Amino acid sequence: QQFSKKSLFIMKYIVVSGGVVSGLGKGVTISSIGRMLQGCGLRVTSIKIDPYLNVDAGTMSPFEHGEVFVLNDGAEADLDLGNYERFLGISLTADHNITTGKVYRNVISRERKGDYLGKTVQVVPHITNEIQDWIERVAQIPVDGSGKAADICLIEVGGTVGDIESSVFLEALRQFQFRVGNDNFCLMFVSLVPVLGVVGEQKTKPTQHGVKELRSLGLSPAVIFCRSKEPLEECTRKKISGFCHVPPENVLSVHDVNNIYHVPILLAAHNLHRIIAGCLKINNMPEEPQIDEWKRMAHAVDNMKVKVKIAMVGKYTGLTDSYLSVIKALKHATIACDRDLEIVWVDSSHLEKTSATIETNVDGINKPGSDTPPPPSQAEHNKAWLDLRSAHGVLVPGGFGNRGFKGMTLAAEYARTNNIPYFGICLGFQAMVVEYVRNVLKLPDCNSTEFDEDCKTPCIIFMPEIDKENMGGTMRLGSRDTAFIQPQHTSISQRLHKNKTIISERHRHRYEVNPDIVQKVDDAGLKFVGKDAETKTRMEIAELKSSLPQGEVYHVGAQYHPEFQSRPMDPSPLFLGLIMASIGTLKKWLEENPAGSSTVEIRAPPQSVDAELMAQKVSIKVDQ
Repeated sequence: QQFSKKSLFIMKYIVVSGGVVSGLGKGVTISSIGRMLQGCGLRVTSIKIDPYLNVDAGTMSPFEHGEVFVLNDGAEADLDLGNYERFLGISLTADHNITTGKVYRNVISRERKGDYLGKTVQVVPHITNEIQDWIERVAQIPVDGSGKAADICLIEVGGTVGDIESSVFLEALRQFQFRVGNDNFCLMFVSLVPVLGVVGEQKTKPTQHGVKELRSLGLSPAVIFCRSKEPLEECTRKKISGFCHVPPENVLSVHDVNNIYHVPILLAAHNLHRIIAGCLKINNMPEEPQIDEWKRMAHAVDNMKVKVKIAMVGKYTGLTDSYLSVIKALKHATIACDRDLEIVWVDSSHLEKTSATIETNVDGINKPGSDTPPPPSQAEHNKAWLDLRSAHGVLVPGGFGNRGFKGMTLAAEYARTNNIPYFGICLGFQAMVVEYVRNVLKLPDCNSTEFDEDCKTPCIIFMPEIDKENMGGTMRLGSRDTAFIQPQHTSISQRLHKNKTIISERHRHRYEVNPDIVQKVDDAGLKFVGKDAETKTRMEIAELKSSLPQGEVYHVGAQYHPEFQSRPMDPSPLFLGLIMASIGTLKKWLEENPAGSSTVEIRAPPQSVDAELMAQKVSIKVDQ
């Protein structure tokens, strides 16, 4: 560590806002800034500001807002916090996601208690002060496992400049720059530089108007990130510099790259670390960030040629951000196996011949006035099955509600009966159990009480301690311990976890496997190899018996969500197992990594153009 709290004295803050349109990649940008600064020896933390009135993202539809990212403490947060954790290798808390709902709830609660001593409670100063106090307090929370506070706090302001709902946060940040001092506050702006028509000219007017709006609020950016398809032209850079009151060297081209892992490298090439050192008065900033390992990974991803096809059989395939962490976890595993990931999207409801279920919202509650969805057309049905059969492996992720659940069980049955690698997560795990009970135990009326409360054979039941009335934050959430209960040499899942007896993973569910059927299912060949460490009555991991000794079959399910703890250079073990099974290397891996082995080594085929990468032996950590 080149830097310490002693050398920086007080916390430094980098704020990133955006203009023109949403979805420009502020989350990736701020994560990349953090990764670059870590390469300079600095500790970083991140805060995401979401201007919506919801207290958290837990009750939002995946179709509207993307996935809900679950943190260790059980918080249901915006997906950008997942970007921060994956890029930076940190563990955030509920308070690292600030929403309008949380801020107003705190202020109103204090008003009801009389904390404001009879004052008229107003947006300014009470709401703005609450926001500033929140930022200063949360910035000091250690997040990297060292027990030490960060040197720099990265803050992303959601939405776009000019939105009504974000105005109070921008006003708070305007005041905040004076509270902490100009030498400790650096504002950056992400904008779009479009190219219109056949002329091919890069247009600067959207950026000019975005910065004008920001400056009218009393905030002037020190750095402007220009998002564009192609690198920013020099004349465009100078024009933006002249009209936006920013030095030309601080107008950075953040154009499209082959993969997002190149973004920290791109920012370092623009000397952003030196610009930050100047803005925040940081001495002894190194000439180059030490991100060599990251560079090797980014270039290795570019040169992967052999594809592996994974069928993603889910409910929310219309918006890929609904499964962002699952996609990233698959990518991390394919990087470890030197394969190029190709996801085949399969709408689970299209696997069904008919669709006689009622559409439900994100929490499985029937939408008011909702109609029975039409059955898939014959063409959609045929295509879904063709896509499923074309894949090397099948993954069924989590979800809520009855739509498409039958299709998930059909996918599980297809994988089991055709010896295709299968991995089910949360609802995908439950679908795997339901399918097995129906078709192997010959109990066709088996179902989950989530979908049929009066079914004769309930194999998935509502957890007794869960609140049935309130939806937000009432599930079994956050990091929980899972204990392996089988002999070490018989469980693939435990072998992939380096034969640990207990692992800690993040959960998000209301339903669980009925304990009354566990013994029957286990005796029939579907082994529950992992149970909750506290009571040993909740099923966490299941494996098909025939897959246990030799690794010739990978039919695995997990009640928890391992995707939330997967990292680019530290893939989730169960995702790694799925990919190795899909490319036919799992059996060999099991032979080469006997029980008790502490390191997983995978030699990648020499596909890279870079000679160094061709000879590289990639060592993959598989513990959590």
